[in-house]
Amino acid sequence: MNTTVTAMTRPVSRSGLWGRRLLISLVVGYIAFLILAPLGALVAGAFQEGLPPIFTALSQPDVLRAFWLTLLISLLTVIVHAVFGTMVAWVLVRHRFPGRQILNGLIDMPFAVSAVVVGYMLLLLFGRNGLLAPVLAALDIQVAFALPGMILATMFVTLPFMIRELMPVLEAFGIQQEQAAATLGASGWQTFWRVTLPALRWGFIYGVILTFARALGEFGAILVIGGGVIGRTETVTLYIYRALDERMYVGAYSAALVLGLLSLALVLGTDLLRRRSDR
Repeated sequence: MNTTVTAMTRPVSRSGLWGRRLLISLVVGYIAFLILAPLGALVAGAFQEGLPPIFTALSQPDVLRAFWLTLLISLLTVIVHAVFGTMVAWVLVRHRFPGRQILNGLIDMPFAVSAVVVGYMLLLLFGRNGLLAPVLAALDIQVAFALPGMILATMFVTLPFMIRELMPVLEAFGIQQEQAAATLGASGWQTFWRVTLPALRWGFIYGVILTFARALGEFGAILVIGGGVIGRTETVTLYIYRALDERMYVGAYSAALVLGLLSLALVLGTDLLRRRSDR
């Protein structure tokens, strides 16, 4: 113990000080290059003609429709994952059953599969000539090139976030408090709502925020399964793609800046709230 304390309090040598500064500089430069530089480029591109063109571009009916559709898809995705993602995390942590490891591995599949491939797989299932096309036609349900398909695509690419945020928290929380609540006569739902869920709150909140932020920025899968029909299946990311293709640079930069700032504000705001609650 004394050796450890002495090592921790020993003055840092000059070479060690410069090494630490170099390491910190590399980390800051790396983050700045990947995050701050693109944000700066978006700001410069959006404001290159001043504020009025930004408001004009963002107030167009098709742009407003794209923002509304993006928010709707993101909110529905978050709601579904908040419920079922919590259930999946609970089952994987609290139960052991055949195929558990395979299921646990499949959850990370959206990290490895291209979003474009995801959209194509959905087309193979729900497209006009897809495997489920006869069933969908009989039920008069359209999935491909419609809102249901876009929601399914977004749900697939955002699947891991809620589960991977909750699983470590559940494992660290253990089962002692849940067992104590059960011995006092609490039902399963009472134990979950009053004991388990409060302990999971920050993992739950981070999972929701990451899922929402990822859903806002989805492009590849949405493009393939939705088609990017203006006024119908065009989300903000698809509008940005179209605006760049049509050389409407101010509109593209402005919409991208709004999405980027919204995602950044969500993540930083959550971290700030957590720090304040921990004080």
